[in-house]
Amino acid sequence: MYDEMCLDTFLAQQEKLFREPVAESREEAEEFLSDCFATVCENLKEVRAYFKEEGADIAGMSSEDLAEQAEVFALPDGRYLIVEA
Repeated sequence: MYDEMCLDTFLAQQEKLFREPVAESREEAEEFLSDCFATVCENLKEVRAYFKEEGADIAGMSSEDLAEQAEVFALPDGRYLIVEA
């Protein structure tokens, strides 16, 4: 469900969201992301739409502010992984 880029990025940056690692391998990362219903967005416009749909108060937040949220992981190809745990 999640490609290698998503898994590797999450593994490398998971401590941005969690105090200690929740996954140590791609397999564990995929299972964790699936359990959390993590979402991959193509761009920041989709990230904004996702948070609005979830009822998050993002009024007045810039795209840069959204990208810097702990739940948002920027992928090297310009996509974003959102992990709500």
